[in-house]
Amino acid sequence: MSEICGWAASEAIYIHYHDTDWGVPEYNSRALWEKLILDGFQAGLSWITILKKRENFREAFAGFDPNIVAGWGEAEIEVLLQNKGIIRHRGKIAATITNARVWQSIEQEKGFDRYLWDYVGGTPIQNVYTSLDQVPAFTDLSTQISKDLKKRGFKFCGPTIVYAFMQAVGMVNDHLVTCPRHDAVKKLVRPGMGG
Repeated sequence: MSEICGWAASEAIYIHYHDTDWGVPEYNSRALWEKLILDGFQAGLSWITILKKRENFREAFAGFDPNIVAGWGEAEIEVLLQNKGIIRHRGKIAATITNARVWQSIEQEKGFDRYLWDYVGGTPIQNVYTSLDQVPAFTDLSTQISKDLKKRGFKFCGPTIVYAFMQAVGMVNDHLVTCPRHDAVKKLVRPGMGG
């Protein structure tokens, strides 16, 4: 019997996210940055908390345009700390500005999309887990990406955050094999990203 991944079977917004977004390969540099930032905001919280506030975050952070956010400073941080629609955590807000500047540097060098996708050779890792307890919280690869991002100045990007990000953007397909989305997502591979 086919059933969706157990973590998603609670609220409609979660099920919709699972069915349309989670695990779908994302190749847009800006969208990849947005998802990594949101996973950083999730640290210590549940993903559904962030999911319910995602549109508020998008509005507060100028549509997650890193070229805009990179120019922000203390004045914008103070405004954001008053915004009840987002997670009001000074460290995470300040890190978002720093991370926008790091994004600009990587984007100029080779593209943030290519930078990330090169870690998996441009092709999603297809895992074959049959139960949620088999799915790791982090891997050697997410640990390596985390170290590399931190070396470049990125913040709130530990190995667990990075692995959750990799799952979300389809760098790894961690839909359980019993989930109808596993095979659907597997077919969405876009060739030519590696190298």
